[in-house]
Amino acid sequence: MAQQVFPTKSNLMATKKSLELSKQGYELMDRKRNILVREMMQLIDRAAEIQTKIEVAYASAYRALQRANVTLGMVGEFAKSVPEETGLGLEFRSVMGVELPIVHLEETPQTEFYYGLHSTNSQLDDVYFQFAEVKRLTVELAEVEGSVYRLAVAIKKTQKRANALNNIMIPKFTATIKFITEALEEKEREEFSRLKVIKRQKDNAAADSEG
Repeated sequence: MAQQVFPTKSNLMATKKSLELSKQGYELMDRKRNILVREMMQLIDRAAEIQTKIEVAYASAYRALQRANVTLGMVGEFAKSVPEETGLGLEFRSVMGVELPIVHLEETPQTEFYYGLHSTNSQLDDVYFQFAEVKRLTVELAEVEGSVYRLAVAIKKTQKRANALNNIMIPKFTATIKFITEALEEKEREEFSRLKVIKRQKDNAAADSEG
């Protein structure tokens, strides 16, 4: 690759500038990667905490469901009265140019029920509230896991670009600079030798004319 560049001073200056930009680019990619990795590790820890909470919440909610089934019979008909969730909202925050999701869940007042209170009891209310907590935690986990996935993709791309700069572009420009520098130095030596020969020939010619 280096030998394909014509060895001129202008090409040498241009290649040195390209090398400097590549080094700066690598430093930026490396810094970006480190920040993204740190952000991802924090989210992974948070995801593990939420997962633990969800497991506890599910276990508690299903125990409450069993109690409600015992006191009311199968509560599936009551569950049908609860509408599908439509209170989800989505925004984004940027971390080093990576858009990470922020999921909002509209809170339902704890005094609002979708089933008749005259035919139910507090056991069913407990089930409703506990599964509402499961839903809240699930939304939170979805936000965190979505962010982790996006960060992992961005880290992979950033690492690939950093590797290309460090392992391909920087060595290529370094080799090109070496090639041009050596070629120019060789040209200067040849020019110096040529001038010495011309001077010697002139000196000899002058000596002959004097003699």
